[in-house]
Amino acid sequence: MSGCAGPAIRSQSPEVEALVTLDADTKLVGDYAAAYGTNPLRVERAALVTGLAGTGGDPPPSSQRQMLIADMQARGVAEPNTLLASPTTSLVWVRGYLPPGVRKGDRFDIYVEVPADNGTTSLASGWLMETRLSEMAVLGNRVRDGRVLGLAEGPLLVDPVAGGTLDPLSRLRARVPGGGVATTARSIGLVLTPEHRSVALSKRIGDAVNKRFHAVIKGSKRGVANPKTDRFVELEVPPIYARNLGRYIKVVRCVAVAEPPAGRHARLELLARQLNDPVTAPGAALRLEAIGRDAVPTLLKGLESTDAEIRFVAAEALAYLGESAAAPHLAEAASELRSARPAALAALGVLDDANGLDALQSLLASASAETRYGAFRALWQIDPSMPLVRGESLGEACTLHVLDVAGPALVHVTRSHRPELVLFGKDHPVTDGLRAEAGGSIVVVVAEGMATISRFVPGQDDREVRVPATVADIARSITGIGGTYPDVVQFIQQASSSRCLSSRLAFDALPTEGDGRLSVHEEVSAREEADAEGIALTEES
Repeated sequence: MSGCAGPAIRSQSPEVEALVTLDADTKLVGDYAAAYGTNPLRVERAALVTGLAGTGGDPPPSSQRQMLIADMQARGVAEPNTLLASPTTSLVWVRGYLPPGVRKGDRFDIYVEVPADNGTTSLASGWLMETRLSEMAVLGNRVRDGRVLGLAEGPLLVDPVAGGTLDPLSRLRARVPGGGVATTARSIGLVLTPEHRSVALSKRIGDAVNKRFHAVIKGSKRGVANPKTDRFVELEVPPIYARNLGRYIKVVRCVAVAEPPAGRHARLELLARQLNDPVTAPGAALRLEAIGRDAVPTLLKGLESTDAEIRFVAAEALAYLGESAAAPHLAEAASELRSARPAALAALGVLDDANGLDALQSLLASASAETRYGAFRALWQIDPSMPLVRGESLGEACTLHVLDVAGPALVHVTRSHRPELVLFGKDHPVTDGLRAEAGGSIVVVVAEGMATISRFVPGQDDREVRVPATVADIARSITGIGGTYPDVVQFIQQASSSRCLSSRLAFDALPTEGDGRLSVHEEVSAREEADAEGIALTEES
């Protein structure tokens, strides 16, 4: 969020020195203000989990127990202590993180954990009862909570990746993908530094930002900046940056507030030179994006560079300026440069024309699970009704997407964002000999190419269905007889670990930035060096 790099450039010619001097006289938003509201906001609460298969425990006396009992009494529970003592329930601590710019009604992930010395041995098959989440703080040796900022509820997904480990604590931690709902909105904006605070400068910054960015707000198109006080400028987020708030803030801080006469032309010339140098290209691309449409010709020339990083940063900026010529270059970066993949897929996700869609669809057949699922996610966010990615709803449990695409068979399961099962390729058979559990009451048995899904619940009639032994058919049947998303995930994980599922299984294969991988330039250099030595760099290496 810190903004753009300075105007450093390797050449020291008098012509360039003059351009640098002129550029130094240009004042950007980032020279006067810092970002506000760009960190996640933690919300939490003690809560009750029900539906456990005798693995619950009566929690010891604690402030968390007192908090939960008070909440239960407020909801009209007559004997909360008796309910807490049941082996089918457990006290848990629930937390979530409201992302920057969240709006009322937006969903977010929920994390659940059993406190120490609770007595609970497993959260498997549990259901998180509705919980009101708020900020917590310790004041005067007491835990204080603020107003309710979110609600949480849903079936618990105990970490399927840790299912085969010897770590007993893994059974005491769980998630509810998309199980939180924000009950309020969070503002983002710019805070003027103390030495620059004034009503006049706040308005100048607002005018500069509004000249560059617009959005449809309450049915009318207007600028995104609203100077509230002498120290704060509130920002709306244009739709094109809705899923890349970090880049939006960086670009806003690169908007020029004061520019010398004829400075725009000189700045473009200097930035064109900086764009041709891999060291200064990333900062130059951000500044060019902040200039807007006038910078498109300069960025288009960057696509002709022989340097992969220059082509990538130019294409990324062009995407946010609505130029679909960037699509093939972004697809190339997403496919070949792992370090650039998150940003490349995010940029492709804002190109909703034919070039952008074709580029994303071409990535669905990649050998990389990250690339394939990232492309699917981008296509779904562009248009959830698109036939290729629309999928089907399995009741209230999850959505199932079967993609008829080339490439190796891949089953993708999410533990965040929303409960979702994505099958790359139409055929995902489960072989004979499998006996797997799907939650505490459902059993799946596969024999002679058919799967028998049985549900046994005390006090209810037994239920049984037989379907072809494929992942899609079995997932539909599990949810059709009352199973949840965690039940489906448990079945898939057991089928994979028992070697009865030949398709590759991947969890949350969505690349993220800042994960310690090589930079784009470092990765290109490494690949060139490896090519010279005859070494093949694989996805894993």
